[in-house]
This record gives sequence, C-alpha cells and structure tokens, in this order.
Amino acid sequence: MKKHKVTQVRHLTDSTFVIRFERNGMEFQTGQFVLLGTKGAVDRREYSIYSGENDDYLEVLVREVDGGKVSSKLKKLKAGDLVDVDGPFGFFKFDPQSFQVQQFLFIATGTGISPFHGFVKTHPQLNYKMIHGVRKVEEAYDHDDFNKERVTLCTSGEKGGDFDGRVTEFLKTETIDENTNCFLCGNSEMIYEVFDILSEKGIPTSNIYTEVYF
Repeated sequence: MKKHKVTQVRHLTDSTFVIRFERNGMEFQTGQFVLLGTKGAVDRREYSIYSGENDDYLEVLVREVDGGKVSSKLKKLKAGDLVDVDGPFGFFKFDPQSFQVQQFLFIATGTGISPFHGFVKTHPQLNYKMIHGVRKVEEAYDHDDFNKERVTLCTSGEKGGDFDGRVTEFLKTETIDENTNCFLCGNSEMIYEVFDILSEKGIPTSNIYTEVYF
C-alpha cells in the first residue's frame, strides 16, 4: 500500500465525484481496480481506475453511499490530501489487440461506466458502442469523453436521454452481431438480465465479460 497525493476532486453531481491523485509510477491495465481509502483509515473500498493507461495521473469515479464508511470521507478530500492506495487488482482487463474481431459493446449502469471510460481513454480509436443506464440525465458521467454517436443514454427516472427506460428494455430492441465482444459492468440484477438477453440474441457466452459492482 502506498500513499498518493490528491491533486483534484471534481464533483459531477451532488453525490458523485472524480478523485485525481498522483500516479507514483503505478502500472496497470485498463479495467483493473484499486483499493482506496483516506490516509490511515482502516476501511478501504474497490474502485475501478477511471483514467487511461497513458495518463500521468490516476483517477477514480466515486458515488457517495448513504452511511458509507469510505465514500463519505472521500467526498471531503481536497487537493494536497493523502490517500492510501493498494493495487492494481482484477481480471476485467482490456486489450483490444487480443480479440480476433475488433468490435465491442459496453453496457453499464451508474458508475459502472468507470472501466469503459478507461478503455476509451486508453484506446481512442476503438470500434465500440456503449449503452449507459442511469436514473437522471445528470448522471451521464463525462459523456463528452466518448464519441457521442457511439453512446446511448437510457434514463429510467426522467425523460431527456436517448431512450426513456432501462438498459434491458433498450437492448431487447437492438440487433447485435454475434461476433461482438460484450462487456457488462454495474449492478448484479442488470448483469444477469443482460447476460440472458445477449445469449438469446445468439452472442456466445465466451464473448460476454462481466464486472459486478453491487
């Protein structure tokens, strides 16, 4: 475990924010996560690395959880503070060159967009589409960092997205090439439902990769 200095805390909504801290030479593969906590704290939590492999800093996307022991403390951080960082860990790694077919579909709910943000920052020329499910339009976290023509925002709590409804409802209307490599990240209910929908559409299970957040 190492100590890293916070250089920026950027608030996206009342409860969601991006923490940027010094990289300190950490090597990682996009899709991995770190264990993060405030300096000296016993409790730490897993957060996917939000920044790209070639950035000279590290970033994580955090949503404050009611009663959360870690997220509420992280929200109070400011530039110059120290955080404890351990890692990287995880097997949700992404190397597009390892796939025979360079065609990708990213499906996320909420802050599950985090690893995909890292994917695209690391590989900006990627051939991808992304479906992002949120309750409100304001939760379209840093969508400006993606190619807007490749992103579908599904809003279940209000109108104003590209599709009014849940990710699963939108996905049922889509035609997906069976050679597409599909990456799912978010809550377990979504992942189970989407896995079944993709299977019914003929996507082999070997082409479906998952990372459960909660």
